[in-house]
Amino acid sequence: MTASIPEGWSYGPWHDGPDPLAPPVDLRDALDEIGRDVMNGSSPRSALEELLRRGTQRTQGLDDLTRRLWERRREIQRRHNLDGTLRDVQRLLDEALEAERRELFPNPSDDARFREAQLDALPSGTAAAVRELASYDWQSSEGRAKYEEIRELLGRELLGSRFEGMKDALQQTTPEDVERINEMLGDLNALLAAHAQGRPDVPQLFEQFMAKHGEFFPENPRTVEELIDVLAARAAAAQRMLNSMTPEQRAELAELSQQAFGSPQLAQQLAQLDSQLQSLRPGEDWSGSAQMSGDDPLGLAEGARAMSDLAELDALAEQLSQSYPGARLEDIDLDALTRQLGDEATVDTRRLSELERQLRDQGLLERAPDGSLQLSPKALRQLGQTALADVLRSARGSGERDAANAGAAGELSGSSRPWQFGDTQPWDVSRTVRNAVLRTAGSGRRGSVRLDVADVEIAETEHRARAAVALLVDTSWSMVQENRWLPMKRTALALHQLISTRYRNDALQLITFGRHATVVELPQLIGLEGTWEQGTNAHHALLLAGRHLRRHPDAQPVVLMVTDGEPTAHLEPDGTAEFSYPPEPATLRKTIFEVDRLAKLGASLTVFRLGDDPRLNAFVNLLARRSGGRVLAPDLDGLGAAVVTDYLRTRRTL
Repeated sequence: MTASIPEGWSYGPWHDGPDPLAPPVDLRDALDEIGRDVMNGSSPRSALEELLRRGTQRTQGLDDLTRRLWERRREIQRRHNLDGTLRDVQRLLDEALEAERRELFPNPSDDARFREAQLDALPSGTAAAVRELASYDWQSSEGRAKYEEIRELLGRELLGSRFEGMKDALQQTTPEDVERINEMLGDLNALLAAHAQGRPDVPQLFEQFMAKHGEFFPENPRTVEELIDVLAARAAAAQRMLNSMTPEQRAELAELSQQAFGSPQLAQQLAQLDSQLQSLRPGEDWSGSAQMSGDDPLGLAEGARAMSDLAELDALAEQLSQSYPGARLEDIDLDALTRQLGDEATVDTRRLSELERQLRDQGLLERAPDGSLQLSPKALRQLGQTALADVLRSARGSGERDAANAGAAGELSGSSRPWQFGDTQPWDVSRTVRNAVLRTAGSGRRGSVRLDVADVEIAETEHRARAAVALLVDTSWSMVQENRWLPMKRTALALHQLISTRYRNDALQLITFGRHATVVELPQLIGLEGTWEQGTNAHHALLLAGRHLRRHPDAQPVVLMVTDGEPTAHLEPDGTAEFSYPPEPATLRKTIFEVDRLAKLGASLTVFRLGDDPRLNAFVNLLARRSGGRVLAPDLDGLGAAVVTDYLRTRRTL
């Protein structure tokens, strides 16, 4: 049984924007990839470009599409050559002469011998022989037909190389067709001349021209400028084809063109047209060429089409490269891409464009004050959620308790109050539903009960103790060199997400330390690029951590330090950083002094040691003993889980 299509309905490909039935783009996976590149040191703009180049699991990237373009370009050049018209003319000439000689051979007359002598004396060049035969009185009807076919072939090829589809439309050419074509070319040259002179009546002349000769222009240009664009692109392709031939081939074609349709008028009209188009569109590529090395011969029309394809492929490759100022995926000519690579490539490009658009429209990427692209707070929150989820999964795998139920709300007190904007405490469900029932009954309306925001009550909780947390992360060059940069940033991101969403009363400060130490916000740390800088100034970092803890005297102090090297720099009283390797005694002494000051504040220092350097191991063990803290040596994959788990361990004791 077959389903019938209702009358008045039709079905076809969807062309008006993104496919409404296509699965939605996966923004979270895309954002995770961008975030990973940014944390590795790429700018958000570079990370977005890299994602578009790589593509996604379901979508080819720009690099794959570009590779297919270049493969198609090579295929065109390796398959074809450009002497198809010359070969066809030579073949028809040989067939015409053979037919004529067959006709003359049995004829015993002197006239037949004279004609044979004329044929034997023809020039060796194809073009010269065709020209000599223009006035020859053919005795063979087959020979005469073959010779006329040469003239018609040349006319069709010349016109087909300048006008799309003209060759196919002129398979059976009559004298009336030739007259009509010559008239069209004369009117076209007159129109272009009037346009070049800036005459005010050009729009009217164009309308008259299209009404009279519109059948020759399937592109249906709407203005004289569009007409010139179409003609110039085709004429430039024909010129590039000629440029790609040998000088001998070009000379042969130039001479043969005088015999098109048996009259030099067509060639003269086309030469005038080419001259005007070059003047009106000098920006077209009139001097380019391409090497064709294949065995498949192309005529003038097919050769011009191949040159147009090559130019279109080059333009698409530039559009896909997105390397020019202000480049956007919307710049890509999807119609041209479909012609060259098919519908699937166009679908992939639409998906990439939709992905880029949604990343912007949904506020995941935004412009900084200096005009650069950066991750938005919303994007950082989503990256944090992913990083924290990964860390907690890793922690569960190592036997640690999942902290999914932990939070800053505290223990339930048994009382409730109406919800206010910004409250994060859990709902008191029974009282909320009771409020909705009473409100509905009081209104006198019957029917289902619907919750209103005014009905919501939250369960009050007792205040929990808070913590002041300082996370110190080593940003010396060795962290980049040993591939510890990304795990370090993901660790900071996960801890920041945990505290900002579940322990909001806690005060977290992020401190980076290389030659100097700096207090940074999360976006700064995420976008931080690794630089070649000697120095691991743990002294300065611990000094800043102490200042943070003193600003929160009511909070439990927590200091977490991630490092892969012993201290090699310290801060002088004038603010300069003194570097030395091996470490100077002054550097070690100042670093230990700051640890002792933190211990007096009640802070225990947990050091996350990356690497197996014996000197580093000995020093951090010393720091842990003096502060009552401990040393952990996680691998890179477990760094985030180790830091978050240690924070939660400390948090549970409050």
